[in-house]
Amino acid sequence: MINAATIHVRNLAIRYSLLLICAAVAAPNIVHAHGTAQTPNQLGNRAITFPDTETYQTLVVDLHTHSVFSDGHVWPKIRVDEALKDGLDGLAITEHLEYQPHRADLLNPDRNKAYTEAASAAEGSDLLVIRGSEITREAPAGHINAIFIEDANKLINAENPPEDLTDVLGFYTAANQWPAQKAVEAAHSQGAFIFWNHPYWTRQSPDGIARITNFHADNAKNGILHGIEIANGNTYSEEAFAIALAHDLALIGVSDVHDLIDWDYKPHEGGHRPVTLVLAEDKSLAALKEALFAKRTVVWFRNTLIGRAPELIPVLQASLEISALSYRKDTSVAQVTLTNKSDMTMQLRYTGEHSLMLSADRITVPAHGEVEVQVKPGAVVPTLELPFVVENALTAPKQNPTLTLVSKR
Repeated sequence: MINAATIHVRNLAIRYSLLLICAAVAAPNIVHAHGTAQTPNQLGNRAITFPDTETYQTLVVDLHTHSVFSDGHVWPKIRVDEALKDGLDGLAITEHLEYQPHRADLLNPDRNKAYTEAASAAEGSDLLVIRGSEITREAPAGHINAIFIEDANKLINAENPPEDLTDVLGFYTAANQWPAQKAVEAAHSQGAFIFWNHPYWTRQSPDGIARITNFHADNAKNGILHGIEIANGNTYSEEAFAIALAHDLALIGVSDVHDLIDWDYKPHEGGHRPVTLVLAEDKSLAALKEALFAKRTVVWFRNTLIGRAPELIPVLQASLEISALSYRKDTSVAQVTLTNKSDMTMQLRYTGEHSLMLSADRITVPAHGEVEVQVKPGAVVPTLELPFVVENALTAPKQNPTLTLVSKR
């Protein structure tokens, strides 16, 4: 006799099998049955690129993704292939420890398996694969990512789990008997960087508003909680941003992808996954970890950069410059070329004292492109300063940064 649970498990198996087949069809150049991931070629320019600042390398990382080893629908190797296509510097596959909906088809006694599969697939590339897991609890603790861990198996303690492998809820309930505080302390003892996932998730916060809890406030105060997601998938939370500023937490943006990046974010149509830009001393796991603990992060979400001013302003300064300055013949009208070296299309509002000729005060500088601006300073001057508000950047909720570009003739 086939019960409802058996049908559910079979449907799950069929679903992620179809996803794997579709992934292979959609990306025949990079998806292989076995072996290591291949650096993509002839894929078009979809790599996420932001320039290094004067002081740090700008590393592009996605610190929250899933595979078939919890509730994702692709093999870890697909995640590595996607990361290489998107030009990521770092990737963490953070499987739910307690929630294992595929356990009837894919026994997962070693919770490090997704990491080892991804690390093997990334051999021969320069992708930094980070070991991590998602501690998965009900509110108020909610979901918490721990990355740079040593052993994911030590973050779960499920006593008397159900023998029926299709009893996903029963296993989840058993695993949740171990206090969430014990789990985060176990991760902390391994030197993990720990951050609060999607605190505005409507399944646990029905109004979509992130609110700090005693659990998170106490762990932040005690140095156990280090960051918070302000952007997850297609959602952003200014309340989470405010919590980060109030409790001195690193700003994190992630895809939290379960299916395919190409399906969820459509990079072939100009879209992009949310990522965290980490300002690191160099491209290494040690430098990445140090920068995260130092909170040198900027979030890129839907063509918007979000970060504290000390991190965000240097990224903007490295991205936008006056690359040329000249004057129209026999006039004092300055011809200025603004060049954008980043993936973000810059939405600028000019606030300078000199009026413009080709536009009013709004200027758009395309990603990796340039635009000419004509300025009327009233005389030929050797130095020109152009102040702008960057309207698609945030240094606090509803607060845009100001960037002044300076050029000498």
